[in-house]
Amino acid sequence: MTLLAAGVAGLLVWVATQIDDGTTGGYWAVYGILAGAGLVMALSQLLGGWTKWGWPRLSVNVLLLAFIPTLIAAGWVVVAHQPHPNWFRNHVLNWSDDIGILGLVRDLTEYVAVLSFGIGLVFGYSFDTSGPKVAGPAEPRREPAPARTRRDSTDGTTMTRDDGAAARDRKAEPAERR
Repeated sequence: MTLLAAGVAGLLVWVATQIDDGTTGGYWAVYGILAGAGLVMALSQLLGGWTKWGWPRLSVNVLLLAFIPTLIAAGWVVVAHQPHPNWFRNHVLNWSDDIGILGLVRDLTEYVAVLSFGIGLVFGYSFDTSGPKVAGPAEPRREPAPARTRRDSTDGTTMTRDDGAAARDRKAEPAERR
């Protein structure tokens, strides 16, 4: 499965090279396809054997603690590298300058393809499978406990409740008397 996914991801990377990223639309198409290639690689592990063969589910912890920070950090650089200025790009560059990371953001723009692939990869890692439900050991079958009895030595009857509030249920047979 991993080999197949690597082939599909490679095909997606090749498709991305065929698109002109000189326009804003082409730019987002190229880097969206590269993010899709990263997603394909992560999903290959979900479907291909490192898992427990259960139903796919979203791991909220990985989504919140890994994907969201990755999306913010890498997405910041991807937005800053857009070919034509727009409201988003201008704000990201201004905010980067305000907090003193503009040089870092500009240095990382050479690696936008890797960052895009990483966004898709980490998003794919947000999914996991829950293994099939395995029946646990069967609980031993409980038999109802026999009613506790006690003998009332004065009249030979048997009480069926410990507190003595129940009606007397039968006369004791002579063989049962002590």
